[in-house]
Amino acid sequence: MKPSEFHIGLEFICGPFWWRCTDVGTRTVAAIRLVEEDPVWYQGPPYMVKEVVLDATELEDAHLTERAHILASLEAHRSSGHPGFPHEAVSRMMDERVSVERYPRKRLFDFDRVREDGEILHPYAGRKDGGAWVIRLYLPFTKQWVELGEAEFIALPLCTPDAVRRRADSC
Repeated sequence: MKPSEFHIGLEFICGPFWWRCTDVGTRTVAAIRLVEEDPVWYQGPPYMVKEVVLDATELEDAHLTERAHILASLEAHRSSGHPGFPHEAVSRMMDERVSVERYPRKRLFDFDRVREDGEILHPYAGRKDGGAWVIRLYLPFTKQWVELGEAEFIALPLCTPDAVRRRADSC
C-alpha cells in the first residue's frame, strides 16, 4: 500500500502484526500495534501504547486482510527468483550479529544492495577496523561471504525485485 491509501483509524496488517493508523504523512504513516485485549489502550492521542512510524518501504507489505497478505507473500515468493537463505547461513548470520561489535546504524541491515556485476549483497553484521566500519555480507546466489567498507556498501544501489529477477535469470 502507499501512504496515500491510509487514513486515521484504518486497521491493516504489515509484517506479522495488525496496526491502526494514527496519522498520515507524505512518505510515512504513524500507527499503533494492536496487541492489547482491552480497547482502552488504543484511545488517544496521546496513546498508551507506542506509536511507530512506518515508511513507504515498510508499507509496501501492508494489506487490509490476512488473506490479501498471505496471497501477496506467496506471489512474491513465487515470482522473486530469490534463492532464500539456507539454515546454516541464517545460523551464522545470527551468531555473528550478536557476537561482534554493536553496529550503530541497524537500519542499514534492512536493505540489500546490488554490486556492479549484478550480485545481490545481503548485510547482516558490522565490525570495526581501526576507526572505520566494515559491513559483513552474504551473497545468496553464490552462497559466499564477503566484507565491504561501510562507505563503499552505502554507495551501491538498493536492491529491487527487478535486480533479484535479473540475477536469478543469469544463473
